Amino acid sequence: MIMEKIILVPVGGLANRMRAVASAVTLTYRVRRKLEVLWFRDWGLNAPFFKVFEEPELMNISFSETSCKHLLMYDRPRRRNFYLPKLFQKLLFEDCLYERDVRALCYKESELEEWASQSGRLYIATCDQFVNYSTNLLRSLFHPVASVCEEVELRFCHFSKHTVGVHIRRADHTVAIRQSPLDLFFTQLDKESDMYDDLCIYLATDSEEVKQQLRNRYGSRVHTAETVSDRGSISGIKDAVADMYTLSRTQKIYGSSGSSFSELAAQLGDIPLQILRV
Repeated sequence: MIMEKIILVPVGGLANRMRAVASAVTLTYRVRRKLEVLWFRDWGLNAPFFKVFEEPELMNISFSETSCKHLLMYDRPRRRNFYLPKLFQKLLFEDCLYERDVRALCYKESELEEWASQSGRLYIATCDQFVNYSTNLLRSLFHPVASVCEEVELRFCHFSKHTVGVHIRRADHTVAIRQSPLDLFFTQLDKESDMYDDLCIYLATDSEEVKQQLRNRYGSRVHTAETVSDRGSISGIKDAVADMYTLSRTQKIYGSSGSSFSELAAQLGDIPLQILRV
């Protein structure tokens, strides 16, 4: 029997979507089904997939850019769309897992495989990692476009033998702001500075104020993107991808509480991650 494909709508920002895709690919490989990823542009990530990543050279997975016509049938049901897509999805799919459903099944891999093995078209919308996946798979799924790779190399050329990555999330992330105050990063970086005369700090942050505070304290040891963080533009998302992949080239990362960005960067580089929280 030919099994119909599973549709995935990855939700949220860059790292959330990457881990959701890697989870779904792992799940569909296990149950021998095809996967189609529908990549919506929204406030969390306003860039088409193929503007920031190359097409993965993997069997049985495809990425599709979406347009307005997809919103009514395939967008995840929520208050802003009056939950109307759910009506269409009841007709289009044998079964659907939405964000709350996925969280209830996270890492219950036998139950997820049983769900994914049922006949008919299936639908998943999530921002979460819900099964264990390999870092090799993550790296094979997400190859940044050439212009982003070139930017990463330009940033990497400033690294010393002792380069640490720092990801300080601010903007609208209340958990990171509350649980990962700047003083915690200063404490760790002061220790690093005392140990290594040639310390280099690569800073990824969405706050211009944080950039200035670290420059005031550590001077030329700090390297960071000169552009202002902007989720609402393609160039801004490319900068975020460059930040993530540059962080992955450091020796270890000090990250912010509640942010998946630090986790994905550490996974890509297979390097230690220490989340700083009170």
